[in-house]
Amino acid sequence: MPCPDGARLATRVWKPTGPGRWPLLLMRQPYGRAIASTVTYAHPRWYAAQGYAVAVQDVRGRGDSTGEFSGFAQEAADGAVALAWVRSLAYANGRVGTYGFSYQGLTQLLLGSGGSLPDALAPAMAGLDERLHWASEGGAHWWALGLGWALQLAAESARRAGDDAAWRRLRLSLEGGTFLREGLALLQQHDPGGMGLGWLRLDPASAAGWRRHEPTEGLLRQPMLLVGGWHDPHLGGVLDLRARAHAAGGAPWLRIGAWTHLNWAGGLDRLQLAFFDRHLRDREGLEAHPREALADLGSGSWRGLADGGSEGPRWALRSDGLAAIDPGEGRLLLDGDGGGGLSLVHDPWRPAPGRGGHLGLDAGLVDRTDLDARADVACFTAPPLAGPLQLVGRPELELEVSCDQDGFDLCGALSVIRRGTVWQLSTGVLRSLGPHCRRRQRRRLRLQPLVTTLAAGEQLRLSLAASAWPQVTVNPGSGESLLGPVGPGHRVITLELQLNGACLRLLPLDSRAD
Repeated sequence: MPCPDGARLATRVWKPTGPGRWPLLLMRQPYGRAIASTVTYAHPRWYAAQGYAVAVQDVRGRGDSTGEFSGFAQEAADGAVALAWVRSLAYANGRVGTYGFSYQGLTQLLLGSGGSLPDALAPAMAGLDERLHWASEGGAHWWALGLGWALQLAAESARRAGDDAAWRRLRLSLEGGTFLREGLALLQQHDPGGMGLGWLRLDPASAAGWRRHEPTEGLLRQPMLLVGGWHDPHLGGVLDLRARAHAAGGAPWLRIGAWTHLNWAGGLDRLQLAFFDRHLRDREGLEAHPREALADLGSGSWRGLADGGSEGPRWALRSDGLAAIDPGEGRLLLDGDGGGGLSLVHDPWRPAPGRGGHLGLDAGLVDRTDLDARADVACFTAPPLAGPLQLVGRPELELEVSCDQDGFDLCGALSVIRRGTVWQLSTGVLRSLGPHCRRRQRRRLRLQPLVTTLAAGEQLRLSLAASAWPQVTVNPGSGESLLGPVGPGHRVITLELQLNGACLRLLPLDSRAD
């Protein structure tokens, strides 16, 4: 595909057999067009067999496309050219849909003004705010995920440059896990102008300097299938897109599965085909599917979002000071009266690890029974349920916290205790830096949205720690925002949790996370 500035973007097309003109599905991605996102989607040949031409394009400066790669900033201009170009292909009938997840999800929404729009789009696991939906949470950078992705992009740059030694160095670091310690230096050496390193240089607690993309209302009103996962870091971006589409007058379709970023447990190609058949071929069949469906993490069933717009139950917290020593001492009281408090000591020599959830390299439901047994993890457990309990929303913890240093992290996990095993459902991070950390203040910790049903006899548990390494870097306690592993300057931090008035509640799924 020729671009106005002379760049040429390599594009592979799969077509139905035999002569004809067909609707076309377009995917634009930075990982090599032959992969075609088959880690989550059916191969383009499957869509071609259903009567579609499928074009998968290497974005500028990636794969075999010419030009310099500059991340999302480049995609609006090239995306508009790509839409016009695929419509002009001799075997295309002029009707175009777009699909793809992650980077390929956002490229669908980045289109230069004044151009034509796709007739239907299916962005998955993507968002518009590079700070809140791509790089950070609760004022802390995504460390393992963000660093790993940035190094993957750097390795592709090394491959294109013919620097095999650099490619092997980057790959070895990722395979061996040493990137958690040396990844920042590798980026500075091999991809100093890269998007990933650029994000790490910005303050995750402030919107200053960060890019927030703004699609036109016309694009947001187009037929849209939004796809997210409870264990995916971009879920907040998907829910934000849904809210923006509704505000613009659109009526998007929505699927949120019990999925991680790369494992969709059977995928949704059949639904996606029905969606494109309806909007690109005027076929029936989509009406057999609900417009919005959410997977229940507990029961495994699918449900609607009708009751996701109101605030859910509230729990108080109570401890006599032993919730970190005895995981059964702290109490989580539904509509009850909390109180008490405790001291929680964070030792940077042995920081509490982050595991699973939406920010883990081992994303998904995980057993955290051993983590809750640590003396630097405070646990608050509800009594066994007398009957089923549905949890729908964004968990938020509000409580008074202070510490003896100029910085601390509060890392939360919401879990279900089922037959003696603690299964982690949702996690969240709050980072605080500065002298105000020494003052007793009311603070809010937001966790990943969820939908789950707890069965009779099961127990809900909230666990709190002062670190989640390597999902986020360990807070040094000095007031600085340091990147990298623990060093000799990291301080022991003692947190004081005041539980009078503390509250765990479920905000509506459609509430804003920023």
